[in-house]
Amino acid sequence: MIAEGNYGPASLGLAVQGSVAVCDFIMRKYLIFIISCLLSAILFSSCSPRDFLTRRLAADLIAGSNTFKAPQQFWLRIGVLSNREYISPEYLVMQHRGWISATNVPCSPQLAPPPCWDVMLTPSGVDTVRPLVLPEERNKPAFSIPVARRELLAITGISKQGNLADVAFTWRWVPMNEFGSALYSSDPHYTSTAAFRYYDDGWRVVQTIPHSGQALEEALKNAEPAQ
Repeated sequence: MIAEGNYGPASLGLAVQGSVAVCDFIMRKYLIFIISCLLSAILFSSCSPRDFLTRRLAADLIAGSNTFKAPQQFWLRIGVLSNREYISPEYLVMQHRGWISATNVPCSPQLAPPPCWDVMLTPSGVDTVRPLVLPEERNKPAFSIPVARRELLAITGISKQGNLADVAFTWRWVPMNEFGSALYSSDPHYTSTAAFRYYDDGWRVVQTIPHSGQALEEALKNAEPAQ
């Protein structure tokens, strides 16, 4: 039998407080357990963002590669040129801009058939080209001028097979200076496909054709300077 007693408000209050304390204890234990699981997953997981070849990762790797970032160079030659070179689209643009002038000269055997042209930079051409050329190259008969850089427009597709993948993307040339604006338009877009390979640290763009399947000795013999 259950003994009869006096269960007043004070007794009920103690019971409620006890229940709340038990629930609070259980919730704290549960939260500690959840946090521990999350920390363990973060600390011991071997996954990284580069383990998943998404379009965003592919775009970052392509746009950040030295090959993609290398500017387009135009080789400007002055002095005696063949007629074929003098009437090329690039030299016609420079003639139209008033950056070069030329006089008709006899052709050497290497530049025949005539006519040939002795090409010089005009004062306007000198002012345009001088800031773009390294000081040690300004007195040479031929020098390179950086004229345009690549701009990645979109990743258009990813095809994966094991640890290899092909990534298709579109890009365009963007002029870097007045000289580049005269020679290159940003309107044409180009499509390319880059090879990717999965390594222990994630996906990478394949910069060169890999020497796959060769022994260590052969790999060491075929070593190339690190970039």
